[in-house]
Amino acid sequence: MNILIYGASGMVGQGVLRECLQAEDIESVTIAGRSVSPLQHPKLWQIVTSDIAEALGDNSSQYDACFFCLGVSASGMTEGQYSKITYDLTLNIARRLAESNRKMTFIYVSGAGTDSTEKGRVMWARVKGKTENALLALGFDSALMFRPAVIQPLNGIESKTFSYRLVYRLAAPFFPVLRLIFPRSILTTVEMGNAMLNAVRYGSSKNILEMADISLLAKKRHNK
Repeated sequence: MNILIYGASGMVGQGVLRECLQAEDIESVTIAGRSVSPLQHPKLWQIVTSDIAEALGDNSSQYDACFFCLGVSASGMTEGQYSKITYDLTLNIARRLAESNRKMTFIYVSGAGTDSTEKGRVMWARVKGKTENALLALGFDSALMFRPAVIQPLNGIESKTFSYRLVYRLAAPFFPVLRLIFPRSILTTVEMGNAMLNAVRYGSSKNILEMADISLLAKKRHNK
């Protein structure tokens, strides 16, 4: 399989990229971004551009799946500012992909608590819900919305956001206990990566995957 990743420098993106590069059934991984990644691997290709929406042009026919991990925190943003990145940029990229390759699996990393009605009081949840709804209407053969909550970074992976990095470092000693107490509330970056790959390998009966769905999908065994 050939995989395209947006947001590979973020915590979730780093996690799924790692699992892709280690998977024997993945032939190539292309990451699209605004800066060069220092990571080097025989399977890895990079598209570096200041206009990420134009990264591929209209050619995405070679990809079996797109893992869309781009995202920003809504903290300190107005709804218009947050929508410009979360909705506008996402849909600009996804529309191009759908027009040239509807058969690809498109996986969007959303978040637990996303508001599919688009009418709730929480701004980020409304915008995420609007984004999910629009993506589901684009006509991909398979468009999947992943809604993780707490994600534990493993294998040296860190969030780009300083406050998140600090929280994760402080919480690291407690994650084993927290996972025992709240097994349905915490995923690891490894589980996220495996679940996204398994969604391409085996498909999903659901378009919107909550924490429990992601966890189950991550546990599917892949015969190498």
